[in-house]
Amino acid sequence: MKLRIAWLSLALTAVSLDASTTTSWEINSYQDFLGGRFSGISLSRDGRLLLAPKVDTVFDSGQPIIWSVIRAKDGTIYVGTGHRGRVFRIDPSGNSTLLWTADQPEVFALALDAKGRLYAATSPKGKVYRFEDGKAREFFAPDAVYIWALVFDRDGTLYVGTGDQGKVFRVDSSGKGALYYETGQSHVTSLALDPQGRLLAGTEPNGLLYRIYGKGRAFVLYDAELPEIRAITCAPNGIIYAAAQGGGRIGRSPAGAIPTRISPTVPQATISTSISVTEDAQSGVEIKPKPEAAKPATPPAVTPPQPPPTVTEVAGVEKSAIYAIAPDNTVETLWSSKEENVYDLLASGQDLVFTTDGQGRIYRLSRDRKLTLLTQTNEGEGTRLVQDASSVIVTTGDLGKVLRLGSGLTTRGVYEAPVHDAGKVARWGRLSWHTQASDAGRIVFYTRSGNSVRPDQTWSDWSAPLTDPKGSLVPSPNARYIQWKVEFITQGGTSPSIDSVTLAYLPQNSPPVIRSIQAVLQTSAVSPAKQPASQAPSTSFSITVTDTGEPAPTTSSGTPTQVLTRPAGRQLSIFWQAEDPDNDRLVYSLYFRGEDETEWKLLKGDLYQTSYQIDGDVLADGKYFFKIKASDLPSNPPETAREVELVSAPVLIDNTPPLVKVEAPRWTPSHIEIDFTAQDAASCLRRAEYSVDAGAWTPLQAADGVIDSPQENFHLQLPQLSPGEHVVVLRVYDSAENAGLAKVVLRSP
Repeated sequence: MKLRIAWLSLALTAVSLDASTTTSWEINSYQDFLGGRFSGISLSRDGRLLLAPKVDTVFDSGQPIIWSVIRAKDGTIYVGTGHRGRVFRIDPSGNSTLLWTADQPEVFALALDAKGRLYAATSPKGKVYRFEDGKAREFFAPDAVYIWALVFDRDGTLYVGTGDQGKVFRVDSSGKGALYYETGQSHVTSLALDPQGRLLAGTEPNGLLYRIYGKGRAFVLYDAELPEIRAITCAPNGIIYAAAQGGGRIGRSPAGAIPTRISPTVPQATISTSISVTEDAQSGVEIKPKPEAAKPATPPAVTPPQPPPTVTEVAGVEKSAIYAIAPDNTVETLWSSKEENVYDLLASGQDLVFTTDGQGRIYRLSRDRKLTLLTQTNEGEGTRLVQDASSVIVTTGDLGKVLRLGSGLTTRGVYEAPVHDAGKVARWGRLSWHTQASDAGRIVFYTRSGNSVRPDQTWSDWSAPLTDPKGSLVPSPNARYIQWKVEFITQGGTSPSIDSVTLAYLPQNSPPVIRSIQAVLQTSAVSPAKQPASQAPSTSFSITVTDTGEPAPTTSSGTPTQVLTRPAGRQLSIFWQAEDPDNDRLVYSLYFRGEDETEWKLLKGDLYQTSYQIDGDVLADGKYFFKIKASDLPSNPPETAREVELVSAPVLIDNTPPLVKVEAPRWTPSHIEIDFTAQDAASCLRRAEYSVDAGAWTPLQAADGVIDSPQENFHLQLPQLSPGEHVVVLRVYDSAENAGLAKVVLRSP
């Protein structure tokens, strides 16, 4: 029985060793980095971390949220807050004053007329107040529950966007107002003027963007797929930018996200809806709720207050988007997200700046459509944006602050990566990262680990600094979860950068992971040998007759050694997938670039298939990127054809096996010891094994416990073998599964 238990134990040990192969956690793209926490760090669209622009706190309101902001010509900033309905004034030197406390909890909108007089709109009992002589006086009461937006036109007329009946009112300078346009929606959530001075209005719940060009006259510029047009801004070239949000919400309150923040003592309007079925070009049928006339909110004295509905988020659907509407009414989606809600946007110079609820993130979309995460304020949300001379003013929620986004860089920033789950308890190897050779500044990494899914007091402390980009050994304890953070320190006003980080680890009893998506190295069929190995070589005999009568000298063809040739003709196959929503025919161009190269090289143009093969040896060992350009030019005129491109993840090409060197064996009375080293020029080593007398392969670990670097030392200890000659073969694999071998001949007495 004891013998059987011992045998089972040995069998389990062998399985564990066979499954232990080093793997790695690599972050090298925009989406990878976006899941982390940013503090003074920017993220470019090509997946590069940099120091962020400097952010200064101009004003802390002490209130839960700032809903509205406006800047006067002299640089004075006014903000309206919730949920205590206050209006503050911040002068150009940064001194703040409480101007007014409203009798309603929310100040959703502010405006300034041509004389510099301030107007504030309160909710839920929607009224507009004008500030004169330091006092707020009621200016206009539209008999609406909410006032979401205010805007003055060039003639000094004030337009008021309201809910819960989705109306726009036109108010003259005396405060006399009249209904200007009734949208049929529940709420007019945003207002703006286009470069020609025409009124634009965004609505909810059908996400319609109107151009209102006269009393009772309007044109729908765009019908968004998201419920609420949250903000509108216009560029001098006539392009209208609209931010939409509210996707994936179930049980939303009447105006999307905003009323969920309103005090639960506010009575809510009852809205009845009907279902309208319209034809859609793609799906054939589109069903949208079209609200009928909304019933007026019942006064509090009659109906007891009702709490706002609970909002439930549905994962995996678009939550928000930003659209560009050209002067010819064509629409392009510039940005969309399944994780973040966009709150406001601002045309700043030739860039578009917008802010979200993703921990108060601020993004910049350049003229060439390159997206950059400028900074993360780490507040609940960035609510509003306004231009301030050469900088941008940002207001936030949770808590309500006014921040200034400057042009200079912050001197220090920290990026915290998302937690990585190794699946099981793992032994950590080396952490390495890639930076640009020309970068200035200092970069320092730290790691910590634990066995709970979220870092808490049970996790280890942050490690000592790691500073070697080629590979710093992670000192954190073995655990299932690990996290790293990096500190950037500027030098000479320039920022260091990082575009990829790799952490190697050895998971417990975890099988190898092979990733090959865009590029596959394949071996073509090998030509059969002229002489099959299973047959003996044929022998030819000849007889030579001479006139001397002596026998001819004996000749021999010899016995040649059979040579087993290495398969040749390896091909690198690159595959990609593409489709066109219009079913247009596509043409492709394939490019490549080495990791440390700066220019793309054309491999093949005018491709109509979605794969291409090249000789596997034409690219030397190293990391490469492949880029595909897809164009619908074959089905469209050149002036309207569109082109997109996609860059692959890094592809490691390693054609050279490791070099294995063996030292002389050492004999002891009880065992035999063999030391050897393995080295690879292109990639890290990944596993090693040995075989005795052509027997089964047995895994072998490195001397330091983890096989994760280009050079490793190994120590093999064998029990005394039976008398006679024995052959030990050592085999080491690199990251590309190239095998290097060495042989040791042992002669036991």
